[in-house]
Amino acid sequence: MKFLKSVVQEMKLVTWPTFKENRHDTGTVMITSILFGVFFGAVDWVLGTAMNWFVKL
Repeated sequence: MKFLKSVVQEMKLVTWPTFKENRHDTGTVMITSILFGVFFGAVDWVLGTAMNWFVKL
């Protein structure tokens, strides 16, 4: 029971983000994920093309 009381006390101290902050952070994560996906896709394509070219030699 003591643990649950301390959890409730700690949760009262939490500062929750506003809707605007949440939207901004979500947008940042989405854009970063897309950029990394494009980057790694391009690297994969370049390396795959290079390996195919090398194997055909």
